[in-house]
Amino acid sequence: MARSDRTEVRLDYTPRAWQRECHRQRSRFRVLALHRRAGKTELAIMELVDAALRCKLDLGLFVYLSPFYRQSRAIAWARLKAKLEPLRLTGAIEINEGESSVQFLHNGATVRIFGGDNPDSLRGLRLDGIVIDEVAQVRPEVWQDVVQPALSDRRGWALFIGTPSGVNLFSELFYKAQATPDWHGARYTVHDTEAIAKDEVDRLRRDMSEASFAREYLCDFTAAGDDQLISLMDAEEAARRTITPQQVEGLAKIIGVDPARFGDDRSVICRRQGLCTWPFIALQGLDNMELAARVANVIEEWEPDAVFIDAGAGSGLIDRLRQLRYDIIEVPFGGRATQPALYTNRRTEMWWEMAQWVRGGGAIPNDSTLKQELATPVYWYDPQGRKVLESKDEIKKRLQGGSSPDLADALALTFAHPVRANTPRNIFESLSRRERRTDYDPYAEV
Repeated sequence: MARSDRTEVRLDYTPRAWQRECHRQRSRFRVLALHRRAGKTELAIMELVDAALRCKLDLGLFVYLSPFYRQSRAIAWARLKAKLEPLRLTGAIEINEGESSVQFLHNGATVRIFGGDNPDSLRGLRLDGIVIDEVAQVRPEVWQDVVQPALSDRRGWALFIGTPSGVNLFSELFYKAQATPDWHGARYTVHDTEAIAKDEVDRLRRDMSEASFAREYLCDFTAAGDDQLISLMDAEEAARRTITPQQVEGLAKIIGVDPARFGDDRSVICRRQGLCTWPFIALQGLDNMELAARVANVIEEWEPDAVFIDAGAGSGLIDRLRQLRYDIIEVPFGGRATQPALYTNRRTEMWWEMAQWVRGGGAIPNDSTLKQELATPVYWYDPQGRKVLESKDEIKKRLQGGSSPDLADALALTFAHPVRANTPRNIFESLSRRERRTDYDPYAEV
């Protein structure tokens, strides 16, 4: 119900029980995982309208944002205007089609539509409240670098709503909301909202894959896709494991290095010993000489039994380290697999070995970026029945911020060959440089 001057106007909105529950929860930051067709956009619009109507601050500003501006217009703009039609008829609001905004004349508050594809349009604004819809597809920097500072002036609030879709900003915020005092996180499945008829729910469960139904209608962040190599659940479990150095003492110590291919990519150094990994070392903006010095320092300090470096982008790094007399094994990601009847290339083979390690008890740092990278790639089979892993460039298109899966690739490199601990150096020193590069394989099956 809204009041314009002395005229009482009723808006067309009767919240369901779960929506009423959400409206009553007043934590400053709320994260709601909702199934498809639950009614989340209507919830979002009414949150913004209610906040604007009640606003007592000077020129209050409340925003609806989805991943793309055109998407925001298509999803929310028409609905917002339809809900506020009774107020328009009384002259209580002004609608600006050009800015996709509605101003409430009794207090000057505004509700406005934005898109995450143009975050700079939000810079410099002072926000009193925001709803971010379809959070899983919003770039993290939109929240971290633009929206969050804009809420600081008057301690504005944020409501995040969406449907789970792997590891991304949404999953990160949802888990944060469950562990942080001034945040609130809640999950509403198709059974909680009763927004879809029971016979239709039964049909969806029957006709969809188990994982897809779990993601889309049970709001399960950990549900793996049918073609997903490593599930988010697998990655989360690996991040929760604790393995001490004493438990892996005596096992081979292996370093994987994934050098940066382009300016925005990172060069990553991964250290693994048995089921244990150490915090990854991620570096940006280093030339081959500087990167070689950092890798050399890690080798001297950690004394690994093998160092594997991606040959595709690391030829200069490999040459420099060999000049410094370090034993380096170059690994061509796109080269022939050691089991060519099973895998199309070396990279697919290494990722497959890594996936088995993750599911078999491997422990990784609790890093959201690493977990996202591990849980993103999909695979399929070629006409010969060999496994094919999604390319690095395709993965990059789907990762948050268009980043490259450098952390995961560095870990995968540690599975390039089986490694026996304490490989005698005199074997390497007895070989010619050419033999070290091509003909000799010191990594026998163990």
